Amino acid sequence: MTGLKRSLTAVEYFTFGFGTMIGVGWLVLMPDWLGRGGPGGAMLAFAVGGVLLLPIALTYGRLVRQIPDAGAEIAYAERVFPPFVAFAAGWIMVLAYAIVCPWEAVVIGNLLARIVPVMDTMPLYEVAGRTIYAPRLAAGLVLAALITAINYRGIRQSGLFQDVTTFGLLAAFAVFATLGLLRGESERVTPLFARPGAAGALVSTVLVMQIVPYFMTGFESVVKGSEEARSGFEPRHFGRAINLSVASGALFYVVIVAAVAFVYPWREIVEGNIGTEAAFQRAFGSRTITNVILIGAFLSLFKVFNGNFVAATRLAFAIGRRGLVHASLGSVHPVYGTPGVAILLMGAFTAAASLLGDALLIPVTEVGSLASGVGWLSACLAYLLLRPAGGSRAGVVTASVGALAALGIIVMKVVPGVPGSFRPAEWVALAAWCALGLGFWLARPRAASR
Repeated sequence: MTGLKRSLTAVEYFTFGFGTMIGVGWLVLMPDWLGRGGPGGAMLAFAVGGVLLLPIALTYGRLVRQIPDAGAEIAYAERVFPPFVAFAAGWIMVLAYAIVCPWEAVVIGNLLARIVPVMDTMPLYEVAGRTIYAPRLAAGLVLAALITAINYRGIRQSGLFQDVTTFGLLAAFAVFATLGLLRGESERVTPLFARPGAAGALVSTVLVMQIVPYFMTGFESVVKGSEEARSGFEPRHFGRAINLSVASGALFYVVIVAAVAFVYPWREIVEGNIGTEAAFQRAFGSRTITNVILIGAFLSLFKVFNGNFVAATRLAFAIGRRGLVHASLGSVHPVYGTPGVAILLMGAFTAAASLLGDALLIPVTEVGSLASGVGWLSACLAYLLLRPAGGSRAGVVTASVGALAALGIIVMKVVPGVPGSFRPAEWVALAAWCALGLGFWLARPRAASR
């Protein structure tokens, strides 16, 4: 059987880890973040979230050194859990990545509309009260086709694309974040939290922490590409790329929230639903800084789309290779060395889901957070039960803390009465995905039942 081509370096693993994590939420959803927690609640949530995710990141780093498998969660879980549990862990984690792709296909229209007003013409239909415009939909479909084509042609092209877009974002971010912090005024940040009092501060932080997993999912995408490392690659670099991605991602979010809150009164941002670039333009009175921010946003959108697309297709490929779904999903293109069928299927899924338009934007973050928590929990539990060769006591403690953090994420989403827990729409979306997975499981070949 033809194997996946091996060409990724440590640089690509960082850009996939960090790049898959940082999308354009910081631009289009800043009013939602500040409305949930205020600047203090949002910054604290991302900082604490980063700290809580480090034990999970360390556990993934230890696991991938022992088991470099594109299946990641399913590869770890199948060694210690019954086959159905392993499949469920992998399937739910596919959702965590796959659900981001149509999100980005929708957001490209949102970004373009900030520059080209014609994007908001030619209405087609409505979904959940949101109008779907032909130009926006066309832009999303073209982007989905582009990402599909890049990935179909080879991981090297995908890796180079990821490098350029990730470092391009970081350059733009360094410019506008520095200007924002230097130009800003501390009185604009007050009050720090969206709700008054100590209890209000706690609720404000928790409401943002519930969506942090969605916006920081991606560091573990490094593991999904572990079979495509260049010859001679040192396995310890997997863990370093994962840890650096988590730390850099948390810092990015904390700084961007601070910069926005410093340059423009955050309550006005919430009340007026003002995006990050609009807040900077009003503060500086300059279109130039807006253009820098939008360039960074477009680069960020491209890389997070590409990174999640790679992770989703590799995980789907690994499930197919195990015979848990149709065997064609686990096939490799004989020329390009990519999981061609998985890539085409993900492209089709992205195009179909993007037809739902802006109605996706907020609910998708809630479902994605739960899916990530389930996948992370399965990996940490697998480590504790597997105890890989050379595993230390520190590794056991780290995995235990990681498991508790992941479990906490799940509890926040599924327990009724917890602020920000699932509403009917999120339950329906999750149930539909689980039903689809159950259908695949029940229809799997007999040989996969062993």
